[in-house]
Amino acid sequence: MAFMCATGKHRKPGRVKRTTAQAAGIAALTTTGVIGTLAASPATAAENTAEQTGLTPVISVGDDIAEQIDAQAAAQQQAAEQKAAEEAAAKRAQEIRQARARAAREAERERLNAFVAPIAHSYVSTAYKASSSLWSSGSHTGIDFHAASGTPVHAVGVGTVVSTGWGGAYGNEIVIRMADGMYTQYGHLSSIGVTVGQQVTPGLQIGLSGATGNVTGPHLHFEARTAPDYGSDVDPVAYLRKHGVDV
Repeated sequence: MAFMCATGKHRKPGRVKRTTAQAAGIAALTTTGVIGTLAASPATAAENTAEQTGLTPVISVGDDIAEQIDAQAAAQQQAAEQKAAEEAAAKRAQEIRQARARAAREAERERLNAFVAPIAHSYVSTAYKASSSLWSSGSHTGIDFHAASGTPVHAVGVGTVVSTGWGGAYGNEIVIRMADGMYTQYGHLSSIGVTVGQQVTPGLQIGLSGATGNVTGPHLHFEARTAPDYGSDVDPVAYLRKHGVDV
């Protein structure tokens, strides 16, 4: 009597079907790059030599292959995290450099916009518009700062030297066109340390005080003007105070 194998859900799949399904799964893993070294594994070599039936060989993934896959994934993750950390550090360093550069530029702007007194640690010995026969106009066109001969004289702010040399009653003088369009004049100098066209900054030493010209003793005569020449004077104390200098 011939026995027939009943069909149904309890029937096990044949060897060929199981082998083909497993091989297809391994092929998918190989295609995605998960298993890159299976072709050279001992299990594959054994299947190639032992199976000569014409059926698709069965490849089984052992614990050692799984560990290699895990190690590779961990290494890739670590490399990605390290790259992200390096990029973040580089970005932070660039932000710090940019912030420092901005701070330096701002500090330089503040320095250039600041004004200083023409004579450090001094005081006004003769006020603006003081009356006396000593002056041809009958009144003082500037202010006098107390200073011994040879005391350093400083530019009060940013500007360009427009005139140097002998100024008649002013003796040796310097006139500077300021960045705000005004002019400052420094008279009775014993020495001149700048030249016409030179750029000056606040606090730069431009000469030494003295007693040249029409004077009764050494001091610095300082004027604020709307033009470079005599007769255009304004209150120098108000001008300096406007720019933050307490005189």
